[in-house]
Amino acid sequence: MRKLLILLLLPVLTACASVERLALPAPEALPGQTLTRFASPPGEKVDHRDWTAFLHRYVVADGKGVNRVAYGQVTQADRARLDEYLVDLQAVDPARLTRDQQLAYWINLYNALTVDVVIENYPVASIRDIKDGPLSIGPWNQPLARVAGQELTLNDIEHRIIRPTFGEPRIHYALNCAAVGCPNLMDRAWQAETLERDFAAAEHAYINDPRGVQFDQRGGLILSKIFIWFREDFGPNEKSVLAYIATAAEPELRARLQQTPRVKAYQYDWALNDAAAGS
Repeated sequence: MRKLLILLLLPVLTACASVERLALPAPEALPGQTLTRFASPPGEKVDHRDWTAFLHRYVVADGKGVNRVAYGQVTQADRARLDEYLVDLQAVDPARLTRDQQLAYWINLYNALTVDVVIENYPVASIRDIKDGPLSIGPWNQPLARVAGQELTLNDIEHRIIRPTFGEPRIHYALNCAAVGCPNLMDRAWQAETLERDFAAAEHAYINDPRGVQFDQRGGLILSKIFIWFREDFGPNEKSVLAYIATAAEPELRARLQQTPRVKAYQYDWALNDAAAGS
């Protein structure tokens, strides 16, 4: 009876994740935007040292390997420095950056804005509790930055700048939404010089962590909702997504994935990646 119930619920659970996918913005460039024109090397170096200093100070790994942020411990001085860093980033002209410099720039801007908006509203149990209206499901549609005269939301940066411009699926391991289920927020800033190495490390870490890929006690495959929310970034269908995931899996996990024909369910933990909750 229990097995039958699980089989009956399986399409419902998958359908819920599919509905959430439909609610996400499509990866389409902002109309008329010119924010992603690239400069020829050497470009213009952006100083991310203040962001690295902040992350070194407040990002801590818990016993399960989840990087958490000590939001409640951020000092007024460090909050002021974070705000100054964000002001400096918004004064940058992205067109003067090379492709890799610009991608690192957008990742750092997104992550710093996310941390900043959580600090501003802290304490909260989840970033989804930060609303700007009765139908809001989080801060992603709030205008939080202005770059080259263009007002931007977090959704703009992720779905209307990064995704349609860079064609890099591993961006989903770099952008952090302040949730436990999200890939880890690095304890340093992203840099153009180390993009490839850091993308590979972040992808490997997430896929080989239960937050990304796991099997339940009955052998059912459970994937992070990242792999259905952004399916088109990883492959045209579920089978191709599984093949993609397998390329970054450790040998034992890769073998299991290659023997698994379908995904049983998708899950995601929206609890805030708060160091206080993980201690």
